[in-house]
Amino acid sequence: MNVRRRLIPAAAATALGLGALTACSSDSAASGNTDKFDVVASFYPMAFLAEQIGGDHANVTSLTEPGQEPHDLEISTKQRAQLEEADAALYLKGLQPAVDEAVGQTGIKTKIDAATLTHLEDHGTGGHTHEGEEAHSEESHSEEDEHGRDPHVWLDPVKYAEIAQGVGKAFEKADPDHAADYKKNTEALVTKLNALDGDFENGLKNTKSKVFFTNHAAFGYLAERYGLTQEAISGIDPESEPSGARVRELQQEAKADGVTTVFYETLVSDKTAKTLARDANLKTDVLDPIEGITDTSRGDDYFQVMEANLKALQTALGAK
Repeated sequence: MNVRRRLIPAAAATALGLGALTACSSDSAASGNTDKFDVVASFYPMAFLAEQIGGDHANVTSLTEPGQEPHDLEISTKQRAQLEEADAALYLKGLQPAVDEAVGQTGIKTKIDAATLTHLEDHGTGGHTHEGEEAHSEESHSEEDEHGRDPHVWLDPVKYAEIAQGVGKAFEKADPDHAADYKKNTEALVTKLNALDGDFENGLKNTKSKVFFTNHAAFGYLAERYGLTQEAISGIDPESEPSGARVRELQQEAKADGVTTVFYETLVSDKTAKTLARDANLKTDVLDPIEGITDTSRGDDYFQVMEANLKALQTALGAK
C-alpha cells in the first residue's frame, strides 16, 4: 500500500449543536458497553460525522488522539478490545492501514467504510486537476490507497455530505429505535455542508490565480471541486526536502501563475514549505487538511477550520 505520512432548517441545526466534539472521547474506558450507541471512529473527520449524526444517542470514541498524525497510527491491544465492544466502527479504508486491519479482524456487527459511500478518485502523481493539463514529476504523488485512489474526500463538502448521508442510513439501520433523530441530524449536517460548498464556490469564483502550492497533495478534491490547481511540493514524505529540480520547477510556475503563498499544515513539519518559500521568495500560510483538531488549529471544529481554509485560499489566490 502506498500511503503517505505527513480528510436543513435553522431550528434543526441548532438542535444538532454543530460545535466541537466535546462528547468525543479518546479514552477506551468510555468506548463500549454504555447505554448509548457506541461508535469507534478512526480519526477526526469520521468522529465528527458520528458525533453530529449520533447526537445525544451516540457515544463516540476516536482511535486517533488529538494532534496525532493519523497515518502513523498503530492499534494497541486496548484499542482492539475497544473495537470489539463497540456497536459500530466508522473508518475510511485506505487512509490508515492499521485501522483497516483491526476493523477487518473484529467481530463488530456494523462496519461503516466511508470510502464506499462516495466516489473516490485517482488524482494521479501530480497536483494538476484541470482537464488536459499534464501531471508533473513523480515527486508530487497524491496520497493514495491500494487502488490508487485519493482518500481526502472530507475536504470536499459535497463528497463529505454524501458520506454523511450514508453514515446516517447506517446508524438508522443499526439503531432503529433512534432512526428518526439520526435522519433529522443527518439532514441538518448535510444542509450545513451544502452551505459551506456555496461559500467556497462563491468565494473562489473570481481569483487572480487558480494555482496553489501545498506541502503534500491532500487537497485534490477541493481543487477539483472549485476549479483550482494544486501543486504538491514533496514526494511520499511531506517532511522530506524537495529536490533542486522540483524547487526550480515550482519557482518558474510561481512566476508564471502568480503564486504568492506556499501552504503547510498543522500536524507535520513546516520545514519543506519554508524551504521553498525562502528559495522562491514566497509567503507561507496554513492550509489545514483537518485530520485532527488541536490548540493550534484555526477553529474548534470542521466547519470553522474549513472557513479558515477558505479565507487563506482567498488571500493567497487574490480573490476579487
